[in-house]
Amino acid sequence: MAQDILTRPDGTAADWTIPQDWDAYTAEDHATWDTLFDRQARLLPGRVTPEFIDGLDMLRLSKPGIPDFDELSERLMKATGWQVVAVPGLVPDDVFFDHLANRRFVSGNFIRRPDQLDYLQEPDVFHDVFGHVPLLAHPVFADYMQAYGEGGRRAAQAGVIEKLARLYWYTVEFGLVRSEGGLKLYGAGIVSSYTESVFALDDPSPNRIGFDLRRLMRTKYRIDDFQQNYFVIDSFEDLLDQTLNTDFGPLYAELEGQEDIEIEAILPTDHVYTRGTQRYAREQAA
Repeated sequence: MAQDILTRPDGTAADWTIPQDWDAYTAEDHATWDTLFDRQARLLPGRVTPEFIDGLDMLRLSKPGIPDFDELSERLMKATGWQVVAVPGLVPDDVFFDHLANRRFVSGNFIRRPDQLDYLQEPDVFHDVFGHVPLLAHPVFADYMQAYGEGGRRAAQAGVIEKLARLYWYTVEFGLVRSEGGLKLYGAGIVSSYTESVFALDDPSPNRIGFDLRRLMRTKYRIDDFQQNYFVIDSFEDLLDQTLNTDFGPLYAELEGQEDIEIEAILPTDHVYTRGTQRYAREQAA
């Protein structure tokens, strides 16, 4: 494509992609990945949706440590037509949506320092690849991610990204899914975090509420700590179906005239799995 050969002033491609430069990773970088991978791989069975565990095989590649995006993309492309491309960090919304719509998942090519294992504000290669790629090997979730990207492009043109961003936050990043064995994790922000993988299911503080598209898109969220609210989908199939069969144009118009919902609120219409105490959030704010 033409945009792939054009460059921005800082030398990155017009679509913000850069070489991963796998050979530049240090032994410490690879050791950090291995530490993060090993502890999550031990913690998540029984907590995470089985589809995520199935997809982990995508990350067990021939080279040690951080996955080589070329090798990873080759396997992922065969499974669902997706690929992973490196970017220098967060990218503009329109660029992000365009990549998703074309089945390209953008990932930072850097990894956190060993003293940042439990928290990093900007997503790194572990969050992006370990957190997101396993479910991209699942055909239904892979279709949902593409549909979200296509919807994002339309939302950007209409100037209503904020509402749609909440859908991504409360599903792709911090979603729970209902199963016969109870609630399971699937959001990348949870499964890539050792502490939130425990908090999201076990702590009495957060609310856990049934997925409702309109309600979710009115609900604020926080980016600086554990979530106060988790939304629970019935299945990936239902999530994709609601995304594909909702006319978002009238929905945005409807939501425009409604007030945002505070993070910790419980509404009379909510399907409440867990009414949280909000103790953690109150203690952090004290």
